[in-house]
Amino acid sequence: MADGSMDDLGRTGDDPLGLTGRTVVVAGAGTAGLSAARYLLTRDVRLVLADDRFAAADADADARRAAVDAVAGAAELVEQGARAVSVGDLLADDGWASDTAVVIVSPGFAPTHPLVVRAEEEGVPVWGEVELAWRVDAAGLLGEPRTWLVVTGTNGKTTTTSMLAEIVERSGRSGAACGNIGLPVLDAMRATPRVDVLCAELSSFQLHWAPSVRPAAGVVLNIADDHLDWHGGFEAYAEAKTGALRGDIGVVGLDDAVASTLSTAGRRVGFTLEPPEDGQLGVEDGRLVDRAFGAGELVEADAIRPAGPSGVADALAASALALAIGVSRDAVGSALRDFRPGAHRGEVVAERDGIVFVDDSKATNPHAAQAAVSAFGRVVLIAGGLLKGASMDDMLTAVGDRLAGVVAIGRDRDLVVESIARHAPEVPTVTVFTGDDGTVNVHRPGHADPVPFSIDSSGVDTAVAVMERAVSEAWELAVASDPAPDAVLLAPAAASLDMFTGYSRRGDAFADAARRIAGTSARR
Repeated sequence: MADGSMDDLGRTGDDPLGLTGRTVVVAGAGTAGLSAARYLLTRDVRLVLADDRFAAADADADARRAAVDAVAGAAELVEQGARAVSVGDLLADDGWASDTAVVIVSPGFAPTHPLVVRAEEEGVPVWGEVELAWRVDAAGLLGEPRTWLVVTGTNGKTTTTSMLAEIVERSGRSGAACGNIGLPVLDAMRATPRVDVLCAELSSFQLHWAPSVRPAAGVVLNIADDHLDWHGGFEAYAEAKTGALRGDIGVVGLDDAVASTLSTAGRRVGFTLEPPEDGQLGVEDGRLVDRAFGAGELVEADAIRPAGPSGVADALAASALALAIGVSRDAVGSALRDFRPGAHRGEVVAERDGIVFVDDSKATNPHAAQAAVSAFGRVVLIAGGLLKGASMDDMLTAVGDRLAGVVAIGRDRDLVVESIARHAPEVPTVTVFTGDDGTVNVHRPGHADPVPFSIDSSGVDTAVAVMERAVSEAWELAVASDPAPDAVLLAPAAASLDMFTGYSRRGDAFADAARRIAGTSARR
């Protein structure tokens, strides 16, 4: 089996992973792969680091060296004994699998990747770096095994994980937010001072490649269409998410149509925005309430940030995981009152005339954008980018009546406009895009032709110029709206890579433009 057990590797008491003196292939020299490689080099293995960015074997020495140097962190590993190869060269070696104990894949390697397929054909186990971390921890190779708390879901993972880590720290226990949130799990396990509670945000990719993980408690927040190309379909995507529920306590979002149906290996706990029944956490009389672990009232709902239903749901999930390992009610309430979300996750970046500008650039799919809009009574929404085949129809059916206006940007802006026309035709919609001549063009309601705007200063990134104009147009829609909206909201419902290097850069451009508007005089 590709996820072979420890016994498949011939483990012994002195070598619980069964890897000493054997070849291990780490596929992918990104954050996760480099973390795994750094640890494995301490275990007396022959390490092969495979990445498509490395030069082919027939390239000259200078080119090969330059390619390794261009991958941050790779040169140091090569100096310590790792062999850097391109994935293509590895696969071209007919004997590579016979000499390999295990392949450690980075999350981006799908089950259909040629390297994974070849490993499975040759009977070589395939683990993710989280699977490696779990086995290292369970074997006591880095001290006594830690407490694992796992957070997954289509949306809200990072906020929930951040809340959870703050609650754990407030309780006096040593915790760390790790996994998909940025810090690899193995790096958290090797940190000084020691981390005892791993608050692990795990994506569907990571869970797919970590079949052995059995957390003390885990949560599936929600499940909506996402990453279907990687998994091959919705059922496989949902199945991967259930990896968070294989431990002693499984927590599920009861208000989500899919998560609410999931089974758990151990005790099942639910959370809901409604008053909770026995075995649940929920909201009653404006307070978060626990009826699963005996804690009772936890915190006022209006103290939660980010505000709105999604923020409260995330707080309930984080509370459930913390209470599951014995954290006190006081620590939960105190930490949640003080918690503030990270950048680009419902962050208020400016305010003018009672209207806030909110950066939720991390809302990279329609499900997340719907949750962002639901936090407000009425908004002007900036949306668009790479929809990756997702439809905004369900989102607009649910929250179209909350829209005071929409500004559509990005490659799939026309899909945004078409969906609005089908489900919220009364909402004024503006599109902002760049023309062939480098100008920024604005197509407003009631105008047959777009209006061009030249970019004022040389060297300005065209994507930034589009966002500046989009925020300006959104403010104009807000000014014209009666009643006035609560917010100008960036919740794109789409990925950012058509215009920006990532969602954080998109959010920064929005925030900069919003702050400029907030610093000018009102025109109402």
